[in-house]
Amino acid sequence: MTSDAIEVHNLTKTFGTTMAIDDISFRVGAGEIVAFLGPNGAGKTTTIAILLGLIEPTRGSIRVLGRPMPQERQAVLSRVNFSSPYVALPYDLTVDENLEVFARLYGVADRRKRLRSLAELFEVAHLWTRRTGLLSSGEMARVNLIKALINDPEILFLDEPTAALDPAAADTVRSLLLRMKEERGITIFYTSHNMLEVERLSTRIVFLHEGRIVADGPAREIVQHYGKKDLEDFFVALARSGHQGLS
Repeated sequence: MTSDAIEVHNLTKTFGTTMAIDDISFRVGAGEIVAFLGPNGAGKTTTIAILLGLIEPTRGSIRVLGRPMPQERQAVLSRVNFSSPYVALPYDLTVDENLEVFARLYGVADRRKRLRSLAELFEVAHLWTRRTGLLSSGEMARVNLIKALINDPEILFLDEPTAALDPAAADTVRSLLLRMKEERGITIFYTSHNMLEVERLSTRIVFLHEGRIVADGPAREIVQHYGKKDLEDFFVALARSGHQGLS
């Protein structure tokens, strides 16, 4: 893996006359856990979609694992994965059938053993034969996380990974992500609205507001720099008043 898992330079994305991403640049080092934060509509989802090669930028350059995106999208996607509680799997397939499809798509070696191991880790083995459409939001979130880990990715993109989980399940997921960072050096780039979670998980934070980066650094440094009592106070000030709320 290169020293920078993700490199973004002067990234801009417009939709007609709407500026979704406005000339942003940042890097994510290999093995970092970086929280990509901002109010709703700040441009987070658009940026992640560009990083995954789902939409093309208007301007700018992106490299993921040293490869240009979207030019080498297929090579990159085999080494990364993505999870969101807001992305549904086919409802008429069972949990096992859904995950079997993804294991085959990624060419996972000894896929049955891999799936059993992840099912036990996320405590969903009892759901294995249940149709996905009958799962609760929390159960679906755990199944989506299994899907995201199925190919043992080098970079994990997560959209609010614990939003649908109860406190105990969310704590388990956070502990697992930290363990993966320590043991495997996985890079995690994720969004969240849980500021306590962000402070626990993140090595660094990139704050986006109206398509532009307004802060980049460790949580404690950002809070101290802007004279806020904590990260949630910073977020609220930014969301309600923009840059004026940070002065």
